[in-house]
Amino acid sequence: MIRLYSTANGLVLERDGTFSHPARPLTLDDVFQSETPLELIESALLGAPTAPPPTADSLRAPLQSQEIWAAGVTYFRSRTARMEESKDSGGGTFYDRVYEADRPELFFKATPHRVAGPGTGVRIRSDSKWNVPEPELTLAVNAAGRVFGFTIGNDMSSRDIEGENPLYLPQAKVYAACCALGPGLVVREPLPRETRIGLEIHRAGQLVTSDATSLAQMKRQFDELAAWLFRDNIFPHGTYLLTGTGIIPAADFSLQSGDQILISIAGLGTLENTVA
Repeated sequence: MIRLYSTANGLVLERDGTFSHPARPLTLDDVFQSETPLELIESALLGAPTAPPPTADSLRAPLQSQEIWAAGVTYFRSRTARMEESKDSGGGTFYDRVYEADRPELFFKATPHRVAGPGTGVRIRSDSKWNVPEPELTLAVNAAGRVFGFTIGNDMSSRDIEGENPLYLPQAKVYAACCALGPGLVVREPLPRETRIGLEIHRAGQLVTSDATSLAQMKRQFDELAAWLFRDNIFPHGTYLLTGTGIIPAADFSLQSGDQILISIAGLGTLENTVA
């Protein structure tokens, strides 16, 4: 397992608790465009000079030219919540049907300039009154369509806008600072199905909501989602794919400016952001 951290001074690689700068020039685009990302990274570690661990304020989102896409309704709990929030618009049955269908729901989420890094601010829409974070395991998929790594994603969502009409999904999902990724990209074998995903939200120093789920609650498989995304599509710089959420805050909860969001996934760390 190797972790890649994107910092203000370039990539920092971590293996077995030792931090290094690449022995030769290496970018995230190089990694995502490689047929064999792990081999490329391991070659960059040969003779690599040691480096201090990256500081929290130096971390950036672990992406360069990659688009961010997302899968929806991959957890039964998400299906139920989406049906409930859309019942007045008549769109609830769409979520039930996509949960049971062979074809998953896939949608565009963000370009790099819309993505917040660790410790920075995500945003809520000014024209929405019901905003929530969506903690999601995020797949790193190379240009050939193969999943080679993982990070933590926050798919910020305006639930009232999406619930009003499913056709408003792009407005509920895509806006400035609508997504966060980090703290790093972990290149490893697939995570175990029992892997825990946890969410905490703090307001004015107090814990206001928390919840957890596991990958065992996810219906779709990683390679299945990546294969559908790459069907009749091309990603020359590779892509990130958020895999859906199984954590749905209560219907009476909405994010406020200043809220602190912590998303933890076993084996990947914790992604922390504040609502700007």
